[in-house]
Amino acid sequence: MSDNILVVLVNTSHPGNVGSAARAMKTMGLSRLCLVSPDQFPHEYATSRAAGADDVLEQARVVSTLDEAIADCSLVVGTSARGRKIPWPIMNPRECAERLWPESQRQQVALVFGREERGLTNDELARCHYHVHIPSDPEYSSLNLGAAVQVLSYELRMAQLASEGALAVEQEWDAEYATASELEGYFGHLQQVLEQVGFLDPQNPGQVMTRLRRLYSRQRLDKVEVNILRGVLSDTQRSLKSHSTSSTEE
Repeated sequence: MSDNILVVLVNTSHPGNVGSAARAMKTMGLSRLCLVSPDQFPHEYATSRAAGADDVLEQARVVSTLDEAIADCSLVVGTSARGRKIPWPIMNPRECAERLWPESQRQQVALVFGREERGLTNDELARCHYHVHIPSDPEYSSLNLGAAVQVLSYELRMAQLASEGALAVEQEWDAEYATASELEGYFGHLQQVLEQVGFLDPQNPGQVMTRLRRLYSRQRLDKVEVNILRGVLSDTQRSLKSHSTSSTEE
């Protein structure tokens, strides 16, 4: 992802949260981390919680003030969990990513996260062009720092993939889809067996076969699956015939 995207953590109190944030960033392709006056860094907890994102920690820049961190950024977005007395332009995470990503292709941008307990101050938020709010459940809105970084990093990743036309997940199936005639053969076989076992009344079938067709249509059966299902039906018929023959002999 773009090297122009800077993640800024302000006055982080627990080093483990720095590590979690680094891990969240790396999983989504972000690498530039700046720490504003962290309580403890570097620290073994940060390294252990980074779970392999050591390079993000090693390259992290440590500064004394938010002004130093964002000095070269032309667009700054600060995370905010509550409203302010003076309304500020606010976005949800998806809107934030859709604005940040294209901007990062031309110049440096920053995503700023506040303290674990109280977030960013009013003065710090006033240094941001926009605020972003993660719409968590109001009944339990406690979102830790690493999780907040993960949410916004993910949205940035999705915005990147969308811009590259790479959102679709391509998958090669291991068998060709069944043809219309193969499906018709299966449905005819299925109806025959259902009538033989007494599940379906041929004089009053109702909507059973229509609903079964709808069920299988949602799944888009492949050729192998149709063969397996018809094999089950054939074995059921053989079992019925064998049982019928045994009863007659007795």
